[in-house]
Amino acid sequence: MSKFEEMETFVRVVEAKSITKAAEQLHIAKSAVSRRLKDMETRLGVQLMTRTTRKLTLTDTGEALYQRSVRLLADWAETEAATTNAQAALAGIIRVAAPLSFGVAHLGPAILDFLKLHPDVEFDIDFSDRKIDLIAEAMDLAIRIGDLPDSSLIARKIASVSIVATASPAYLQVNGHPETPEDLKQMQELRYGYRNSSAWPYEAPDQSEGQIEIPSKLIATNGDFLRDAAVAGEGVLIEPRFILYKNLEDGSLVEILPEYTWPQLVAYAVYPPTRHLSARVRTFVDFLVERYHGTPYWESKR
Repeated sequence: MSKFEEMETFVRVVEAKSITKAAEQLHIAKSAVSRRLKDMETRLGVQLMTRTTRKLTLTDTGEALYQRSVRLLADWAETEAATTNAQAALAGIIRVAAPLSFGVAHLGPAILDFLKLHPDVEFDIDFSDRKIDLIAEAMDLAIRIGDLPDSSLIARKIASVSIVATASPAYLQVNGHPETPEDLKQMQELRYGYRNSSAWPYEAPDQSEGQIEIPSKLIATNGDFLRDAAVAGEGVLIEPRFILYKNLEDGSLVEILPEYTWPQLVAYAVYPPTRHLSARVRTFVDFLVERYHGTPYWESKR
């Protein structure tokens, strides 16, 4: 067993937080992973981690070795990339995690266009609104929209995202057109389930600020379903414009309180600082930044 393989296995176990998951990612048997770790500890004469049935914990020595190993593996990957030509560098798998609605409607077409430019690249995509641990699940990068509480991630802005309040013409005909956010208290909200708060902050035309909590009629974790419910006249929906822009164009939804400003968000490409950013991933991120440069098409009001 080479020292390189031992090091690579050790780093993968630490980042996956599990020998079983590391074995799956390396496509080897769980027993082989355990043997590599044991051989490494025996050769170095130190204990790198403590193992229980539920948890792996690095020792101080293991933590120091992990940090140095990550740098060494990144340096080696960079060296390998530098010795290949540009075409060969843009080959291999890119593992991406992306929110479902944004991913299918907007990232999906971008990926297909990128594949036409770089046919030797492969994608493994997780379309889901759940929060994914990039390191534990061996993802190269993720697309995230909104605040980034995990400051350990490296983030690059790819697009602006505005929030818009909407309802169907039929719903407004029955319930009236709100003139201020306070009027929304008399209506029913179709609420996105992964929001951290049930209150909506806003800025009024005179730059004063406030927040409103709207009674909810329906809560779901998918924005497309909530959009369809809004079109069917089931309530008020406050969501990113990238989900609603076609409905606003065809009139099946109407923007309400357009003079008020709701929270403005940003779509980011994020990746862990411990993950070496390959040429293919870096090129893909550059491609997304260029594609959504300026005002994204979903933000254009027609």
